[in-house]
Amino acid sequence: MRKSSLFLFLFFPVFGFASQSKTSSAGEPAFKRAIFPPLRPSRSMFVNVNLIDGRGGPPIKGASVIVEGERIKEVMLPGQQPRRGLREAGDMAYSFDADKGITLMPGLMDAHVHHGAIYENNQEIHRRYWFSEQVHMALLRVEQSLMQGFTTVRDAGGIDAGVRNLVDNGLVPGPRLLVAGRALSQTGGHGDRRRPSEGGSAPEGLWLSIVADGVSEVRRAVRDQFRRGVDQIKVLASGGAMSPADKLEASHYSLGELKSMVAEAGNHMSYVMAHAYSGPSILRAVKAGVRSIEHGNLLDQKAAEAMAEAGTYLVPTMITYEELVRDGKLDKEQLDKLRRALEKSVESIHTALQAGVRIASGSDLLGRFHVKQAAELALKAAIMGPMQAIVSATRVNAELFGLSGQVGSIEPGLLADLILVRGDPLSDLTILQDPANLPLIMKGGAIYKNDL
Repeated sequence: MRKSSLFLFLFFPVFGFASQSKTSSAGEPAFKRAIFPPLRPSRSMFVNVNLIDGRGGPPIKGASVIVEGERIKEVMLPGQQPRRGLREAGDMAYSFDADKGITLMPGLMDAHVHHGAIYENNQEIHRRYWFSEQVHMALLRVEQSLMQGFTTVRDAGGIDAGVRNLVDNGLVPGPRLLVAGRALSQTGGHGDRRRPSEGGSAPEGLWLSIVADGVSEVRRAVRDQFRRGVDQIKVLASGGAMSPADKLEASHYSLGELKSMVAEAGNHMSYVMAHAYSGPSILRAVKAGVRSIEHGNLLDQKAAEAMAEAGTYLVPTMITYEELVRDGKLDKEQLDKLRRALEKSVESIHTALQAGVRIASGSDLLGRFHVKQAAELALKAAIMGPMQAIVSATRVNAELFGLSGQVGSIEPGLLADLILVRGDPLSDLTILQDPANLPLIMKGGAIYKNDL
């Protein structure tokens, strides 16, 4: 194979076509649609690429990778030949000039998405949209995540197990989904959608938070969420920036309530992810045994040290504050809380790093801002460096999800979740924000985008 050539062998008469981008007055996202059903070559070979394998080591110039079925079969260093029996390319083979900057890296992973948050002010979605409209637009956002290079994501509250099952069963295109279903909120908490002037019960809805108080109620709520097929539990353990009736610094749920959630999740071989901003709320959630702290913008040293000792992950979501504050179209109270969270976000990550906390990667974007999903990596890179930002969105997220040894890096035996990138992400992580720079997207060996 000549290094300067690009060629494709196809041994099967199956072709997928991606439909054109579109936008509607209902707020549908605009993006290039996936090849669906995807191309499923029996074997693929990527020759002479610049390899970022997701493990944190230096990139390898001129490496080659063989995929067989849904898994990575072999990773070859420059000059190595494939093992006997793998020398034939199979269905697809691509050869590149490594000096021209084609990078192969693991598919990205997002630890905090809300595909059901189809409108920027998530407090108003249930008032503004029919549920059927919500489902339609959520499915588009699921596909959009995949087409932005994210092959595994954890939905942090909103969509249900049915959406995950649609993807798993090959009925709609999307990333590998881990769903939290309906988040748990105390009365007057971050998930209580009532305005302060409203009486009556909290609004009900399949994708709205469950308002539950007391050990018995929260235990029943957790059990019911697992009955409904969720992968993990989301608890709102502090105030939030978007909610109308609480302060960002407020601590929600007692230690006993939180411990009962963690115990019930453990009974189902799962865990709890906790939305928490302030030091006291984080410390309480860590004592209860949650697996990850979401946001954590007001993290202090005491809470950070407790997280490090317990092995609790931090999932910063910097990009959502930046976008919502820049947009400036929310209520004054919401914007004031968002500005405070944004101002403290960099400091909280430094505090976590100094304490030795494992930093995962999430976006938490709402509505039309979902297009900025990959921008989170560039913000983290300014603090952690570009390689560690990539590792946080690949290998560390895989560890958090309990998927180590399955996804998160490019190694023999792992699922072939791969993206090709035009350029060098280590020199400029912003190139990941433009899907045009991602000519090929593969999930589990299946090709959902091929612009080569």
